[in-house]
Amino acid sequence: MTIYGTETTDLLNQNATLETLPADAIVRWAVETYAPQLALTCSFGGPSGMVLLDLVMQVDRSVPVLVIDTGLLFGDTYAVVDAVERRYNISVQRVRPSLSVAEQDARYGPELFSREPDQCCRMRKVEPLAAALTPYAAWLTALRRDQSSTRANTPVVAWNAKHALVKVCPLATWSERDVWRYIHAHKLPYNQLLDQGYTSLGCHTCTSLPLSDDPRSGRWTGFAKTECGLHL
Repeated sequence: MTIYGTETTDLLNQNATLETLPADAIVRWAVETYAPQLALTCSFGGPSGMVLLDLVMQVDRSVPVLVIDTGLLFGDTYAVVDAVERRYNISVQRVRPSLSVAEQDARYGPELFSREPDQCCRMRKVEPLAAALTPYAAWLTALRRDQSSTRANTPVVAWNAKHALVKVCPLATWSERDVWRYIHAHKLPYNQLLDQGYTSLGCHTCTSLPLSDDPRSGRWTGFAKTECGLHL
């Protein structure tokens, strides 16, 4: 049976309609269309994820919330996960790689991230996410067009061939200012490292303070790499 909305033409038409709607209406559409085969992924690093999570919780708290737990996240990131679980009375699903950090070090050598970051991201992020999304028909994520040049053309809704499901980005048209206004207005928890000057947070091994005006310039310093691969 074909799940509604997976046809490319249908999604192009739907995207044109959703582009004109506020984020909460897009979230409601996604829940009504795809739940219970709908999941939300959140890094618990950036502020956008906190906004999208709050919007989803207002509509349906049964939507699964997934975090890719690489085993190398900042302590502050794990603290936000705990805060979210308390605030919304939910259990965030930790999606973990097949190998622990110690097992990966033993098989591939220590600090693979410093030598082959693409391979490390693939094993610790990309492959675990692919496996975690298998049961779902649609995926909510907090990508925004203003985050980087690689995300500038992010549609609100589109078929994601890589994972064979519908990808929904309700905050695609939001600005950084929009995000922070919502966070402060609703007193949402967020990663405290953002108050220390960090603009993009991932694993602590591959994240530093930004080196330029590009918010992702502090990721994978020394490599021509700006994305982990989750959204490519």
